[in-house]
Order: sequence, then structure tokens, then C-alpha cells
Amino acid sequence: MGYSIGKAAEKTGLSTYTLRYYEKEGLLPFVERTDSGTRCFKDSDFEWLAMINCLKNTGMSIKDIREFVGWCMEGDGTLEKRLAMFCAQKKEVEAKMEEFQHYLDKLEFKISYYEAAIEEAGKKHA
Repeated sequence: MGYSIGKAAEKTGLSTYTLRYYEKEGLLPFVERTDSGTRCFKDSDFEWLAMINCLKNTGMSIKDIREFVGWCMEGDGTLEKRLAMFCAQKKEVEAKMEEFQHYLDKLEFKISYYEAAIEEAGKKHA
């Protein structure tokens, strides 16, 4: 089944602007076009879009995502490159998670502090 860019946007939660941008940046070489030039997304394209979105959300650059897509288009000869890329990205995500855990710990400390302060202030007024 083929989907228009509008339907693809609806199905993925990405905007049509984002999908056009991804195509302009070379991230969607797999998306076919009709004879009239209209984009025609296939069901299998949504797996690609989900992976691209995942990589983007983990902080991977458009340039690196383009490289990954290119390697995929080249075939199995690039499996080791793709594995190395994903391992490096995983390390970056783990570092970000550790950093955010530190921030979360600080927030939880302050929440406890303010809850205790509010409780103590309530006892003084009672």
C-alpha cells in the first residue's frame, strides 16, 4: 500500500516539513515516487523512519544518519561500520543518561527538601 506524505506524516507523528527535510538531506533514498513525482511511502519505509527518528532523538547528527542510510543501501559489506556507529552512539546515550540521572538526583533532593520545609512550616502555623 502506498501512502502520501500527509498520510506518512500522520502515521509517524512527524510533520510533512520534517519528512521533506529528511528527503532533502538524503535520508530517504528508499522512498519511491509516482510517475507524476508524488512521494509514495510503503509500509517498509516506516521502519526506516522509526530508525531515523530514533537516531535523531539520541542526538546523532543528520550527517551521520545520512552515512548510516548510505551504508544500509550499500548492503552487508558495511555491517561492521554500522555496528561501530551504533556502539559509539550507545556510549553517547549512556553518558547522557548518567548526566540526566545526576540532574534527577538533584531535583529529587530539592523536592524532598521543599516537602519537608512545607510540612515544617505547616506545623508552626497549626
